Amino acid sequence: MWRSLKLDLSARKAYWQEVAPEEVAFGGRYRTGRILLEQEAWRLDPLSPENPLVFAIGPLAGTGFSNANRTSVGTRSPLTLGIKEANGGGTFGYALGQMKLAHLVLQGASPDWVVLRLTRDGQVFFEPAKDLLGLGNFEAARRLFAAYGRKIAFALLGPVGEYLGLLSGIAFSDTDGRPSRLAARGGVGAVMGAKRVKAIVVEVPGKAEVWDKPKVAESVRRYAGLLREDPLVMQFYNAIGTMGMADFQNAFGGLPVRNFREGRLAPPEAFRMGGQYIAPLNRARGGKHTHACMPGCVIQCSNVIVDEKGEEVVSPLEYETIGLLGTNCGLTDPDALARLNRLANDLGIDTIETGATLALLMEKGEGPWGDYAFMEAKLKALYTPSEEARFLAQGTARVGEALGLKRVPVIKRQAISAYDPRVVEATGITMMTTAQGADHTAGNAPRLETRAMPVEEILEASYQAQVNAAANDSLGLCVFGGSVTNKQVAFITESVNAALGTALTPAFWRELGEGVLRLEHRFNHLAGFSHEDDRLPAFFYQEPVLPKGYTARFRPEDLAPLYERLHQGS
Repeated sequence: MWRSLKLDLSARKAYWQEVAPEEVAFGGRYRTGRILLEQEAWRLDPLSPENPLVFAIGPLAGTGFSNANRTSVGTRSPLTLGIKEANGGGTFGYALGQMKLAHLVLQGASPDWVVLRLTRDGQVFFEPAKDLLGLGNFEAARRLFAAYGRKIAFALLGPVGEYLGLLSGIAFSDTDGRPSRLAARGGVGAVMGAKRVKAIVVEVPGKAEVWDKPKVAESVRRYAGLLREDPLVMQFYNAIGTMGMADFQNAFGGLPVRNFREGRLAPPEAFRMGGQYIAPLNRARGGKHTHACMPGCVIQCSNVIVDEKGEEVVSPLEYETIGLLGTNCGLTDPDALARLNRLANDLGIDTIETGATLALLMEKGEGPWGDYAFMEAKLKALYTPSEEARFLAQGTARVGEALGLKRVPVIKRQAISAYDPRVVEATGITMMTTAQGADHTAGNAPRLETRAMPVEEILEASYQAQVNAAANDSLGLCVFGGSVTNKQVAFITESVNAALGTALTPAFWRELGEGVLRLEHRFNHLAGFSHEDDRLPAFFYQEPVLPKGYTARFRPEDLAPLYERLHQGS
């Protein structure tokens, strides 16, 4: 029997409710959006006790089905003021799946800081968290394991979230226990901080209960086989990881460099901030470049980066961090970036938003481009809630406004991801139209050379990418399996039916994906957003980006065919 859990933090009470299998199928990002809409969260101050914070998983979580254990975190965003779903990998969703806990809703605010502990048999404890306050995530994680044993998974709030910094995300434990898999974007950590929840600890039961065990076992084997046969999965994600996208975008001209002034950091043969340079160097030092962040994943696109002495620095180093905290700030040394990445993980912050914010300080002339010492000092300042820390932790849009800058790369107050919308146009359209704010994960098409394509094909590419991303997010599936998953809709549906005992048809996939988009657009409309909020910052339309010399072509008025589809039934 699947259940949901609502925790009234103000009264410290727990309410369990049975969840029908059909409802479990519409999980993850769909479930977070549905709950937020039903609770009319668009009316609420994002940092008020009334704003719900929702954790939801997909129907295959807890099993060995590859890359199916992501956790969606949903709330009204204090950063964008719209709807937000941020998701992360790791072991937290795996533990919830084995507990058959489809979704968890935090309501109200605890009188004192707490650790929420869920036991295998469904007991809920509200335990004091005062000994964890002010600690970085790595030390806090060590203490959680010391207190509760190694057979736990957790969602953890870093020190920036404690003082409601909008850079803050929520860190999930990875397969080795690191607090390194972040649901990072939109200030979801600030909402957890406003509720005075330092961590959620879940005991891992150790086995998953499914409707038809033999069929699910066969689905697990078949899906793993399909992934291992897929060239994109094995030759790109498994072999190099997401950092390979840095090589591609640097050559393509879509890499953010020095606050989106350029699209290429260096000639491809001299580029040192991508997988072609970092992967062999890391392997030679004894690092891991094929690493699973969640149980059962055969894609294994994560990594463990080590220094010249072979000592671990950070896991993982991903493309978005390379793009925003790295090249967008003018960094050219991957070792320096790895150290900054570790600091960001310890702080529990979004490296996209943080990198975009630091670049604005350099834009203002407060530090030179690529100055590691300057960047390190700014990150270290975030550990304590000083006036400087609170200012930086507001995020890119608010810092840019306070500094009086005109070149501020945000949409709906959220920093643009590491795909220049002048060059990577289909992803740029996604970042404009998604209710999530500037978020590439809402529908990425990073390899399209769109200047030779008809406009209607570019819009269609963005729309299909958004539908597929929303369906994957709702099923708890990592989008890096999309080259297989998105082509195997009937098989994925059969796998869900085997796990739940449902009778869904392949039409379920599109119903799920399109349903998410319409829920989210409905929410933002009710929250007061209009299509004018989708417009790119003016400099993208005015400044050609080298080496291609492109300016942005698309404005909200050009996207009417997309809007008609996104608002159907909403």
